[in-house]
Amino acid sequence: MASRLLHRLRHVLAGDGPGGETAAGPEAEQFPESSELEDDDAEGLSSRLSGTLSFTSAEDDDDNDNDDEDEDEEAIADPLAPRDEASGEDADRSLPADGQRTGQHLAKQLQDFWKKSRNTLVPQRLLFEVTSANVVKDPPSKYVLYTLTVTGPGPPDRQPAQISRRYSDFERLHRNLQRQFRGPMAAISFPRKRLRRNFTAETIARRSRAFEQFLGHLQAVPELRHAPDLQDFFVLPELRRAQSLTCTGLYREALALWTNAWQLQAQLGNPSGPDRPLLTLAGLAVCHQELEDPGEARACCERALQLLGDKNLHPFLAPFLEAHVRLSWRLGLDKRQSEARLQGLQEAGLTPMPPPSLKELLIKEVLD
Repeated sequence: MASRLLHRLRHVLAGDGPGGETAAGPEAEQFPESSELEDDDAEGLSSRLSGTLSFTSAEDDDDNDNDDEDEDEEAIADPLAPRDEASGEDADRSLPADGQRTGQHLAKQLQDFWKKSRNTLVPQRLLFEVTSANVVKDPPSKYVLYTLTVTGPGPPDRQPAQISRRYSDFERLHRNLQRQFRGPMAAISFPRKRLRRNFTAETIARRSRAFEQFLGHLQAVPELRHAPDLQDFFVLPELRRAQSLTCTGLYREALALWTNAWQLQAQLGNPSGPDRPLLTLAGLAVCHQELEDPGEARACCERALQLLGDKNLHPFLAPFLEAHVRLSWRLGLDKRQSEARLQGLQEAGLTPMPPPSLKELLIKEVLD
């Protein structure tokens, strides 16, 4: 890294101008000054995606597609540009002795600054990968459903979360963010709609790459990363579907969605609504309980009570306490602390007797 920094410094000191900074190492990707996506040829893009992206495509003669999610397929390039032909070691040898010592000192300072500031200036970023793209025919409509894995920093054994979205979902997110964040969004490209050849393998591959870069660029800008619309894009559809399945008694199907929603929120780290993690834990507890897994249900209740802390007026508190008491009794575990706290809430008139169950809470909760 020091040799690359020194190489760039040599060009600046020599007055080479902007051309001296054309070589960008992997560190440059951590500081994206512009999220503008470059043009790229379709073959190069498709080859880069081979091995990670699988898709089904309709016939190539589907040229008159009036799908509401179609876009102008502007070519999307990998933001990591090729290295300059000069190596850092050659640059070291070409400097005079005094200049080399000065350059090494500055490079050392830059290294120290980078090590100290990398955790504050540039947060660890999420990785997005389109792993499949399927053409869905739902007469009279037809669209491509893109499945992405979301991988964030954390233990290597953590399972990546997964979402499935269509083009219209991405477009809605882009439109909402443009309306709220004109400045930060000005440098972020989004493929425009197109009227033809929306379901070819080439088009699907290029759109997949575009969506990966689009989400990566949004995550690189703090203003956008914390935007409620971006949080909704990732989590809200999963929460709504899981809630619906739980309320209709399809607990095993709902459990998979609640688990994925919890993983998504853990990866994102910035929930737009403080009650969403609690709602997710309520859904997990209900499903585990109905599927005869009281140990996991009780663990979800304990996690929720930790998140609630001393918020005695929170509507989720009494239902979680009641579930924790009941599950602890079933498992033969200590329930005295939760029992005493629940009794205190009831005596203070802060919750009815008996309190609503977690399932009743899920049915009444409105997700918007």
